[in-house]
Amino acid sequence: MFATGVTIVTARAADGRLVGLTANSFNSVSLTPPLVLWSLSQAATSMEAFRQGSHYAINILAADQQTLALRFATRGLDRFADVAFVEGRCGAPLLAGAVATFECFNRSRYTEGDHVIFVGEVEHCTHREGVSPLLYHGGKFYTEHPL
Repeated sequence: MFATGVTIVTARAADGRLVGLTANSFNSVSLTPPLVLWSLSQAATSMEAFRQGSHYAINILAADQQTLALRFATRGLDRFADVAFVEGRCGAPLLAGAVATFECFNRSRYTEGDHVIFVGEVEHCTHREGVSPLLYHGGKFYTEHPL
């Protein structure tokens, strides 16, 4: 019952393939240095790519990107097929239309329970002024604040 924004975390694996997943487990950790965190199930097929990679991007989705959130939460399909993105400074895909993007150095990882908490040091970020975020609350997506 905690309202959150919706993100897609993306990276380029060591073998060159693109990986990405929908996550709402995103939070600020520190302003100095700029640190953020997100978590991933240890059973995720993309775990090794994120665990071994040096960089990833956190794309905060806009209110009109619910379809993209669902796509990157679905298994067994090419999540990047026909998805507009540009390559970030360190190779991670930056999704077109996102409210904000954080390009992060994969600073540290902590295994807790059945998830791994990733702490990223933000090396570059951008945002779009005046664009509403996609929200998630009580198992549903919202394009306007639900409360």
